Amino acid sequence: MACVTHHNWLNLSNMVSEKRFPLSSSYRLEKVFPVYAMGLPDPDPESILDVSDPIWEAVKQEAKHEAEKEPVLSSFLYASVLAHECLEQVLAFVVANRLQSPTLLATQLMDIICNVFMHDKAIQRSIRLDVQAFKDRDPACLSYCSAILYMKGFHSLQVYRVAHALWHQGRKVLALALQSRVSEVFGIDIHPAAKIGEGILLDHGTGVVIGETAVIGNRVSLMQAVTLGGTGKESGDRHPKVGEGALIGAGSTILGNIKIGEGVMIAAGSLVLKDAPPRSIVAGIPAKVIGGLREHDPSLTMRHDATKQFFSHVATNFRDEKSSGEQNPDKIEVNT
Repeated sequence: MACVTHHNWLNLSNMVSEKRFPLSSSYRLEKVFPVYAMGLPDPDPESILDVSDPIWEAVKQEAKHEAEKEPVLSSFLYASVLAHECLEQVLAFVVANRLQSPTLLATQLMDIICNVFMHDKAIQRSIRLDVQAFKDRDPACLSYCSAILYMKGFHSLQVYRVAHALWHQGRKVLALALQSRVSEVFGIDIHPAAKIGEGILLDHGTGVVIGETAVIGNRVSLMQAVTLGGTGKESGDRHPKVGEGALIGAGSTILGNIKIGEGVMIAAGSLVLKDAPPRSIVAGIPAKVIGGLREHDPSLTMRHDATKQFFSHVATNFRDEKSSGEQNPDKIEVNT
């Protein structure tokens, strides 16, 4: 692949934007990059969420800075970020290249994904709130640019949004094809019919499964290997409803048409089969309410040690019961 260096980024970008590369030119961007970087139409100003887009400006500046630090990535960063006109085009380009297959071409995926992005202002808003959630809540997320380029939880979530829009347009076969491809590539399985709010964090994302009738409110954080599933072969409304601001710990399984209230924290590895009241701490197999939370949105604080006192108490009781041969089935109440 040809390398576009720091010294000729701006000149090349200006030449492209001024259409100084005629279509007959032997120097075409399609020959520089494996998938055309500028093959999408110029964005319509009316279709963009806001004239001022601070996240997009930050992504561009971060990409330039990263290319200065790592020149070997300059071509990649130009093709992925700097050659595009808006955040929507960047995300369509990046995701399409990650999901492409011999029978599902990146150019086709780019057209499908970008068309949805550019004509749905709600999705444009959700993209920005989601990337802000990754930047704010995930300490491994170094920048907006790193979330846009590398984080499969973010990518899976945005492809879900495209598939969800297609599902409601009646293009269900295409929506399911996108779901299948995301599951194959990223190991994250989100049904296109599920309803997911904005400002969502899928931290790591590996192993996350979200069923067809699941509903997730705004500002929810889900760790890896979380399942929002049904309980059998029943049809209809059969998946969990998760309230705003909830934090669902790694490996948690929530089954059935049950309600997880706003601001609930579900401890890692829990099996939840019953409703959880708002701002409660839920833990165990099967899960029980073990206390309450003062903060409204544990998803924002990401305090995974909120049940440290509970688990210390459980460990002490277990040692005592083992030595005495007794068991204490009583629920332990803890407030944090």
